[in-house]
Amino acid sequence: MAVWPLAALAGVLGVWVQLQQASLNPVGIWAAAALGGVLGLAALRGWARVPVRRYRRQVLIVVSMIAAAALAFGWTGWRALAQEAQRLDPSLQGQDIRVTGQIEGLPQRGERGPRFVLLVESATPAGDARALVLPERLLLTWYPTEPVPAPDLRAGDRWRLTVRLRSPHGAANPHGFDRERWLWERGIGATGYVRTGARVEAPQPLPGGAWHPVAVARQAVAGRIADAVPDPRRAGVLAALVVGEQSAIDRNDWALFRATGVAHLMSISGLHVTVFAWLATLLIGALWRRLARWRPQVLLAVSAPVASGLGGLALAWGYAVFSGWGVPAQRTVLMLAIVVGLRLLGRQWPWPVTWLTVMVLVLLMDPMALMQPGFWLSFVAVAVLFATDPAGGRRAGPNDANTGGWRAAARRVGTLVREQAVMTVALAPLTLLLFGQFSVAGLLANLIAIPWVTLLVTPLALLGVGLPPLWSLAAWGVQILDLWLQWLAGWSWAVVYRPMVPWPLALAAVAGGVLLVLRWPPWLRLAGCLLLWPALTWAPARPAPGGFELLALDVGQGGAVLVRTASHSLLYDTGPRYSPGSDAGDLVILPTLRALGEQPERVVVSHGDSDHAGGAASLARAWPAAQWLSSAAPHPRCEAGQRWEWDGVVFEVLHPRAALYGDPAGGRSLSSNALSCVLLVSNGRQAALLAGDLDAAQETRLALARPSLRADVLLAPHHGSRSSSSPVLLNTLRPAWVLVQAGYRNRFGHPAPEVLDRYRARGIRWAATPECGAITWRSDHPDGVACERARAPRYWQYRAEPTDPAGATAVPEGDAG
Repeated sequence: MAVWPLAALAGVLGVWVQLQQASLNPVGIWAAAALGGVLGLAALRGWARVPVRRYRRQVLIVVSMIAAAALAFGWTGWRALAQEAQRLDPSLQGQDIRVTGQIEGLPQRGERGPRFVLLVESATPAGDARALVLPERLLLTWYPTEPVPAPDLRAGDRWRLTVRLRSPHGAANPHGFDRERWLWERGIGATGYVRTGARVEAPQPLPGGAWHPVAVARQAVAGRIADAVPDPRRAGVLAALVVGEQSAIDRNDWALFRATGVAHLMSISGLHVTVFAWLATLLIGALWRRLARWRPQVLLAVSAPVASGLGGLALAWGYAVFSGWGVPAQRTVLMLAIVVGLRLLGRQWPWPVTWLTVMVLVLLMDPMALMQPGFWLSFVAVAVLFATDPAGGRRAGPNDANTGGWRAAARRVGTLVREQAVMTVALAPLTLLLFGQFSVAGLLANLIAIPWVTLLVTPLALLGVGLPPLWSLAAWGVQILDLWLQWLAGWSWAVVYRPMVPWPLALAAVAGGVLLVLRWPPWLRLAGCLLLWPALTWAPARPAPGGFELLALDVGQGGAVLVRTASHSLLYDTGPRYSPGSDAGDLVILPTLRALGEQPERVVVSHGDSDHAGGAASLARAWPAAQWLSSAAPHPRCEAGQRWEWDGVVFEVLHPRAALYGDPAGGRSLSSNALSCVLLVSNGRQAALLAGDLDAAQETRLALARPSLRADVLLAPHHGSRSSSSPVLLNTLRPAWVLVQAGYRNRFGHPAPEVLDRYRARGIRWAATPECGAITWRSDHPDGVACERARAPRYWQYRAEPTDPAGATAVPEGDAG
């Protein structure tokens, strides 16, 4: 048993090492590692019986750790190779493909139409009988149209559809959400949409197919909740608590739950499964003893502890499966299984052994779980609870029965407050590490929310499956909780945002948070503050005085550039609006800038088109003190001649002239693109030009008016459209680099081939966000750019085709900041 914890830790390390690989090795490497691990572990049994006098224990530990790490490394790599084989052939992107398949899981309701996973049975090119090989799972969106509205999709339904696919791709920004990993974890090899209309064969429902009873039941319950609860926001929370459908929760509600630190309660958490198992065990035990009054022989066959333990475990497993089988639920069911098994066998393991055993079992089922924040929050929380209260809480004493009710209540409240305080302090550094924010109001919020949700809302929501009127009571409970959380979230200090810190400081801070709550001597626990302090005071490096930096964010088909000087920052454009309820400002720009520790003092919106101004409203709410300039209402106008200086760097608006805005009544003589605010950033040695969607005519006028204008880097006007990047502008500026912000496989074809030909003819290098991710250019290293995708590549991420020799060339990340 003493060898097992170290071997388990080595196995976890082996999984982690494999997940850091930039590319996958041949199958022989993974097979050799896994086989070597198996042989090494098998040899330990024989080695343990060899009468070696010296160092036998040390040798056993070392060999077991190496074997466990090799086995975990090979197992994870083998699974990754199997997933790699499911990638879409790039040559099939953008083609009309006729696919037959079955809907897996619960279709999700989206603002732009239902989204669902299709299990592929067969595929052919549209209008052709040739068979195609597609990934097993496709993530599809069905956009409603006038002739063919999106149907009511059901789990398990079979369809024949015409689809257009593309390889998994997502934005790549510093500390941003890795959508490509999210798709990889779910085994999705391609994304796309259903083609409808007069020119394509109509979608056709088909009979038959495999039966998916759990998914069908989950969807039926979610539909019944939606019918019974008129408020979709309350219904979404109940659906998440009952069937684990977290996508049903409104995005604004998720923001509220994160701000108040109760997001863990709005999914099927380990606490929910534990309480369910405890209640099920009590119920089955009572029923079994009652049954024994009429049939005593049942106790001879199966004792009450065995029946209640195994029955409660079985019901907890069923609840976890029905609710989506997430990592917290997996962890809880496995831990309950081990605890029940040990008790029935009359044995007991130290809690670290149980904890590590469960961790290894979860990673055997899904090695990618190691990359999920929920994995670490779940396991660290359980470890802290065990480590700070190894006896499992205060045992009942002989005098407890005579203790006054108010004293017992006070003791229980004190225990609850202590546990919440311990969890708040211990998990705060980990929360900052994973999300860059920490809810200060979380302690107060959870004191009410945990018993309210666990003991009232969730039981009512579950009992509502049999008694639907109870869902109305559960929705009332959610509404009361919402009022409490809204009040807490309104406090100015409710949430603390900190820059994402380097891994060494982050790990030290996590260790410091745990050290503060352990039952050790006070002087040793206070040493945790020394481990926390560097992470709390750390700030990202900034350009030196007189220098500046550009970060062209990866926001899809739109623009957003962060300009930083030694002590100031400016945002140029606010990204696109993705749908009526989501935009780049809220989803990309704000999280990225918070992770970098930035709050721009000035925002320049080049013009009012939605791909440049789509996130303005979200950012204006987040940064009420920022100064705004734009060529579109309601912001103050940008006009040629406006100028300011920060830290030796000059910012100057070059376009448009005041006369170009037209008459004061609102009429304009130019299009919104032609009125784009053009901003020149210069320190006297290097310069950058940010041109919005300026068209060729205005580019030419600007270049002719300022023939001495030069720029080392140019933000490609209009995303590289053929109507911009005119020869006159390029010949005047003579940039060394052009940064192109465009969407992956966008329908406009940006950057246009003729524009790239112009860059190529002049020896101008370019970098584009679809292939590069976020692009960083620095005035102290003007000859290169840094691509976010090159910073820490992983094998599941998008890999661009070999670029043109004149295309992007990334400098080392250390040189680019």
